[in-house]
Amino acid sequence: MTTERILIVDDEETLCEVLRLNLENEGYDVDIAFSAEQALTYDLKSYSLILLDIMMGEISGIKMAKMMKADVTTADVPIIFCTARDSEDDMVMGLNIGADDYIMKPYTIRNVLARVKSVLRRTSGHKATVKEEKSNVLKEGGLQLDLEFRRCLIDGEEVKLTRKEFELLAYLIKHRGKICSREQILSRVWSHEVLVLDRTIDVNITRLRSKIGAYGSYIVTRSGFGYGFRD
Repeated sequence: MTTERILIVDDEETLCEVLRLNLENEGYDVDIAFSAEQALTYDLKSYSLILLDIMMGEISGIKMAKMMKADVTTADVPIIFCTARDSEDDMVMGLNIGADDYIMKPYTIRNVLARVKSVLRRTSGHKATVKEEKSNVLKEGGLQLDLEFRRCLIDGEEVKLTRKEFELLAYLIKHRGKICSREQILSRVWSHEVLVLDRTIDVNITRLRSKIGAYGSYIVTRSGFGYGFRD
């Protein structure tokens, strides 16, 4: 498994070293830049995440983020702003630029680690989904859905699914990690049906769980709301 690389960009050297020590203890590969100017000399596209201070030298964190988002090679690199500025306008500006999160100083290491893990989990899932959609194959371990030929394989063996079972499973896997409401599922999987009974989703979920064996446990239920496919 490839180690995720994180770049810390902040002019507070002591803070950078503390962050690096704690992130490395979590298994991340960490680099430090003490200015945006220094950071821009690095291969930014190689990082899984950038922790970026807003208030720095000539090139601010905001300006650096804008430069990254304008460059196709770095536009998708996740950014978490870390700043002592507590203005709501600053927060909105950062998020509008495309930052993935915004942490206020002073912060606890525990909070930073939680935010880092959350953003990496979310963005890595998105990248995996994009890659899968381009290849027309959805994968989860030994479970594969071939979207072009509408085939479901488990450990290389084909599992016969009805059209709606296949579409339902594909929809849940594409949105793995989140709970989809019953309304969302109905609008996407049964969008062209004139009449859909209230128990239709439940019946198909039950059959799916039975047909896909051990992977049936990946389909999770939120009572009274909907279903999801866990990471």
